[in-house]
Amino acid sequence: MKAWFGNVGEINEQRTQGGKLYREFLRVPAMSAGLYVLPAGATDLQRPHHEDEMYYIVRGRARFRAGDEDREISAGSVLFVAAEVEHRFHDIAEELAVLVFFAPAES
Repeated sequence: MKAWFGNVGEINEQRTQGGKLYREFLRVPAMSAGLYVLPAGATDLQRPHHEDEMYYIVRGRARFRAGDEDREISAGSVLFVAAEVEHRFHDIAEELAVLVFFAPAES
């Protein structure tokens, strides 16, 4: 693959149609990417990953815990979590839409 072009709205529509919280939209050996949406009040059940991970908050408000760090996050926040670190979104006050990037690709 030489290039990929997408739109968050279209990816979100595909995610909704599939009835899932997460929709992967890109996968190459070096990385994968997806859209993760959690409704207000939801519980984030993710577990540590074997890959480094970066999040970009598209919309919403919540708190994010990674290891011993706990921060308020909102649209525009950028987060990095190293592989194997316990982390999760919590106290989700407004529907949270998050672009998620794994490197290498999520296994």
